[in-house]
Amino acid sequence: MNKKIAIIIAGLVIIIGAVFGISKMTSSSKDNTTIKAGTFTVGLEGTYAPFSYHDDKGQLTGFEVEIARALAKKMDMKVNFVQSKWDSLIAGLNAKRYDAVINNIGITDQRKENYRMSTAYLYPKAALIRRTGDTSLNSLSDINGKTMAQSVTSNYGKKAKEEGANIKAVAGIIEAMNLITTNRADGSLNDMGAFENWKQSNPDADVEAVDISKQMGSTPDGVLMNKDSKKLQEKVNKALKELREDGTLTKLSKKYFNKDLTKE
Repeated sequence: MNKKIAIIIAGLVIIIGAVFGISKMTSSSKDNTTIKAGTFTVGLEGTYAPFSYHDDKGQLTGFEVEIARALAKKMDMKVNFVQSKWDSLIAGLNAKRYDAVINNIGITDQRKENYRMSTAYLYPKAALIRRTGDTSLNSLSDINGKTMAQSVTSNYGKKAKEEGANIKAVAGIIEAMNLITTNRADGSLNDMGAFENWKQSNPDADVEAVDISKQMGSTPDGVLMNKDSKKLQEKVNKALKELREDGTLTKLSKKYFNKDLTKE
């Protein structure tokens, strides 16, 4: 009897081990593209119109919100948004709080060394924002010694510092515009589309913008992902290609910027 029981137990051990091995093998062979299978989790600010912001009904919307939704649909995934302040967005990506950041992220060599970036979906124009009629700020070189309201970790903030400006740190364009209109800052380097959107809501504000795209050069925007997200990068690039070809990117750009900024 004991011998039979021992044989039965031994057989069960072998069966359980085999099942566990198959289960383990199946699990390891799964495509762990995203943090949560089947969901594209995106980090963004949610306070940076017209890229990502809340409308009058409190709903999250904007150019990059719609880009994220369109990407998720092409990849046959659900989409989930996680809002964070600009200065902590990258840290959130590193901590695997989300799969990607879609938040006006410029494609730079430094970022490509440490992260994965998609192909470009937007070619923004750079603006030098100043008080109306301030002829002391006409070009990029004029900001040397001036007080500029900038997000210190953004491409514009880094450029302003390189050009010798005194930086007054802000969270975003709304805070920057408040400093300029109250004479606490001379100006700001920022995105022309973001400025035009702000100006539409504040038509009487005594500020204007100078297009300095040629002086700054064009830094296209892309989707930022972790270095180990090769499969996700491939899927995002494929989806972006399809969105470009079917006209979705152009349609969304014209909706939010009144012009197509999706081509170089």
